Amino acid sequence: MKPSTKGWLKEYLEFRKELLKDLTAEGRKASHPDHSIYRVIQPTGLMYGQPVNGFDHPDSSQWDEKDRMKIVLAESLISSSLLFHDKPIKDPEELSAVLLKTLENISNFYNHIFPELATPTKTLFGRKKTSLELAEKRIERASEFQSNFWTQFFHNSLLFLDIFIYGQWIHTNADKIVSDFFKYEREELRTSLVKIMAAAAHANSIVEFEERKLMEYFLQSAQLSPEKRKECQEIFERGISIEEINLPTNNSWLLKKYFLEIAILTIWADRKVDQVEMLFLKRLADTLSFSEDDLENSMMAIEGFALEHWDELNSLRDKMDYQQVSEQFIKRVAKVAERHKGKLLNEVKGSERLMSLIVKARSQELDPKEKARLQELLIDVMRTVPTFVIISLPQRFLTLPILMQILPKNFIAESLSA
Repeated sequence: MKPSTKGWLKEYLEFRKELLKDLTAEGRKASHPDHSIYRVIQPTGLMYGQPVNGFDHPDSSQWDEKDRMKIVLAESLISSSLLFHDKPIKDPEELSAVLLKTLENISNFYNHIFPELATPTKTLFGRKKTSLELAEKRIERASEFQSNFWTQFFHNSLLFLDIFIYGQWIHTNADKIVSDFFKYEREELRTSLVKIMAAAAHANSIVEFEERKLMEYFLQSAQLSPEKRKECQEIFERGISIEEINLPTNNSWLLKKYFLEIAILTIWADRKVDQVEMLFLKRLADTLSFSEDDLENSMMAIEGFALEHWDELNSLRDKMDYQQVSEQFIKRVAKVAERHKGKLLNEVKGSERLMSLIVKARSQELDPKEKARLQELLIDVMRTVPTFVIISLPQRFLTLPILMQILPKNFIAESLSA
């Protein structure tokens, strides 16, 4: 399958049908739909403009970044629909019906809210295009690739706002007034994002070269009206305080999370986060009604994503120091693990296979398969902690030696005690 060829979406949906069906299953949804969507989308890199090769399709190694972005955007739009589906899907026919309705929704969404992406509804010979064909074409247009890293970063990360607005739009009747509202909201959200970035760039009273270039690239990608573009440029030049920004304090948890994590990435543009900038992030989190733990979780989510896909993120990793990022991440995860030590111990003791591997490892060397299984089971135990239900743990990065650094002191010995 090649996402640059006609018919790719049909092939991909067929390949992913079991996973997509599983999204509606009991127990797969978090306590809040926003948390579920974040859990699905954040590991893909869409929020950060970095579509990673986390796909299990046999042809995925041959896909370029544009191909990956098309897949990520399609799967994110479809997943957000299925996560709002109010009952488990029981059979292939029901899944087909739900997917058909989803594809119609995607096609209508882009037609109403992004008219510049509109495509003909009929072929040259007058045949009416199917919902699958229309959705495929609109996803291709929406995910057009940008060659410059930061232009690409913002173009791609702004696609996350498509997902957010789509999640609201599918619960409305798409008349002209509603469509006009969402088109207005689309521009307002992008303007709010500029204000967040401007405040972050001015946090330490020094606008670094990297931060200035960042804003230039954003304005190239944001497709703002001339009036809004001029307003944003002026805001960035003079700076803006958090108090001056009309932030969505009573709005979506998912949207606020996105704003916070874009602010973190803006501050990371010059490869360091100083004390003043950290204080700014704490004030921003507080303004968004997030606790310091929520801020820690966002820092951990971004660090974990970067570490898991370090070899793929050629440009992004140039903005970070691997050693520093890994040390910070290990420290943050260890803090969460210590806080939930009792729960982790109970989970370990409740797994017969895990206990047998731990006992064996105490007396002899495990073979490679056993080590891999032990690593997998320990990560599964970590995933029972509420924080890691929402945040994706970087499985490739969390090797056994690193897990031993993260788990609480004497954890293995205590797991073997009566």
